[in-house]
Amino acid sequence: MAGSESVSAPIGNGVNNNGDLLPASDDVFGGVIVDLKEKMEPQVFLAKLKASILAWRQQSKRGVWIKLPIELVNLVEIAVKEGFSYHHAEPSYLMLVYWLPETPSTIPANASHRVGIGGIVLNDKREILVVQEKTGEFQGTGAWKIPTGAVDEGEDIFTAAIREVKEETGVDTEFQEILAFRQSHRAFFGKSDIFFVCMLRPLSSHIQKQELEIEAVQWMPIEEFAAQPFARKHRLFKHIGDLCLAKVDRDYAGFSPIPIPLIFEDQISYLYTNIRDLKQSSSADRQ
Repeated sequence: MAGSESVSAPIGNGVNNNGDLLPASDDVFGGVIVDLKEKMEPQVFLAKLKASILAWRQQSKRGVWIKLPIELVNLVEIAVKEGFSYHHAEPSYLMLVYWLPETPSTIPANASHRVGIGGIVLNDKREILVVQEKTGEFQGTGAWKIPTGAVDEGEDIFTAAIREVKEETGVDTEFQEILAFRQSHRAFFGKSDIFFVCMLRPLSSHIQKQELEIEAVQWMPIEEFAAQPFARKHRLFKHIGDLCLAKVDRDYAGFSPIPIPLIFEDQISYLYTNIRDLKQSSSADRQ
């Protein structure tokens, strides 16, 4: 499969050293990556692109990725006329793709989901940290809600939860668990959305609200939060209240991160599991 992951995972073996061809490297899915950095005259680019496509076909290459920095945007039309299509764009570049074989393309579509988080912060007085927003769908409704936000590129879920709570309320926290998550569709730019409801332990109690987006912040009794008229109508709010009560009164267990080294890269990923029950199961097995 010539996946989009190949764009960031070239194996480093050059496909060609011929000056008549575009500089390219193999990817792990049988395709090639062209990462143009230097300026190139349109007629030179066209000649090299035609010769390269011919060479890649002879080598039975599959997906071809061309990464064009914004400075080379004048080359986009040429590539599109040669069969390339848009795959995705970032502030500094546009990615074009072309499937060479006479078979259905297995190149995956651009990223399909945005990831968001909501932070439930409970203190030892059975109070939840809540905010009123100045902007967005809850503006002017009087609704008190948990701090929420989007996970940044390259940011872990637990890091995003801690950051968003700090940014909106000024309260320092320690991540504990993912209590639940919701998937919805046709949300942000028509993409799907995954929203993780996270549990955090407060490390401070002093509030300093974010002036740009937040109207007010306070610690509110869980029962009062759950009893809001708005919360009764908005099912997500209702379930968040239920989660708070289940966590405090019935020892509800969520999912905590376990670091997992990636096999082929010097990076750490995280597996979120019910650590409490996992430890109990392991202890029972040893007995």
